[in-house]
Amino acid sequence: MTDVASERRYLGRDDVNSVESILADDEIDFGDAVHTTAARGDAIFTWDYDRTREGLGKLYEKAKTSQWNGATDLDWDTPVDPEKVALEMAPAAAMVQQRMADVPGSPVKSWGPKEWSEFQVEALNWRMSQFLHGEQGALICTAKIVETTPWIDAKYYAASQVVDEARHVEVFSRYLDTKLDGHYPVNPALQLLIDDIIGDPRWDMTYMGMQIMVEGLALAAFGFMHSVTEEPLLKKLLRYVMADEARHVAFGVLSLQEYYAGLDAKELRERQEFTFEAALRMRDRLMMHSVWEKVGVDRRTVTEFLLGMRTMANNPFQAALFSKIVPNCKKLGLLDAGDGWLRDRFTEIGVIQFEDATDTGEEYESLDEVAKDRAAAS
Repeated sequence: MTDVASERRYLGRDDVNSVESILADDEIDFGDAVHTTAARGDAIFTWDYDRTREGLGKLYEKAKTSQWNGATDLDWDTPVDPEKVALEMAPAAAMVQQRMADVPGSPVKSWGPKEWSEFQVEALNWRMSQFLHGEQGALICTAKIVETTPWIDAKYYAASQVVDEARHVEVFSRYLDTKLDGHYPVNPALQLLIDDIIGDPRWDMTYMGMQIMVEGLALAAFGFMHSVTEEPLLKKLLRYVMADEARHVAFGVLSLQEYYAGLDAKELRERQEFTFEAALRMRDRLMMHSVWEKVGVDRRTVTEFLLGMRTMANNPFQAALFSKIVPNCKKLGLLDAGDGWLRDRFTEIGVIQFEDATDTGEEYESLDEVAKDRAAAS
């Protein structure tokens, strides 16, 4: 890695899957009210106002016509039963629950429906809390993109995304405050990744980390929750947020595809390594330690168990995550750049089969839920 890249809190592959490293992250104090991190990079003014990037221009026009108001376009008077919403997620977790119960000496072996129901309610609070924290991370990263990108078309679109991200923070915060019962602090792995993204002075790394990796994860997570919930307020909220997120990932794909075409092999390898590390972090380290401890399960026990399941066949979270990341990496040219290092890594962890899934650069127009609702209403 270069000197610039080594400024990040880079994790080697052994550290990514290290129980001790994961537990050490839990000891980091991110503050009760404020967390400060260094935002590196030059603020770039451009005197070239010609609109030469047609794809970004089209995306910006779509963003302008697809704005929605979180206060008025969602029915906040909708009554919500948190337990019912939480239990809608339970079937997807049934396989994990059964495997955990079957482990010799398992702390959840004696759990019945009551205990699992309590766990699911807390898990819902945790997920929604991480959605909220992640959206604030996206808000800050996109504001940085406005400053650091050298192209006027990208500045225009990034400015529209700042508005989107503020709206997402607003609606997830309001849902947590008025419909659920329990905020959780930011997951350390998520905040450390966001800190790395903000702290890297290279403008394209903010794009890669947030627009491709974190937003790709968010799109997968929102899609899963939207597919299983029948709660009308949450379902509409997720539909609208997903429509925005699809544009955001497309923004990253369109911008980086052009930029990466001009990088040399060494520079591309650094992007490949960062991409793979971030993917493993999101796959292996987003653990609900605070939830498990609240229901009486030791964090070391659950960490060792969940790491052991990361290669589980038919892992639904892994499929959702990598079905977004791998095809976008292929479109960016990162999959086969150099000696195909990233293709080899994705092959090793068993996710290369997603390379031909629909990339989000092509998907966003079909997810314009605001336009669909307006057309139906008229």
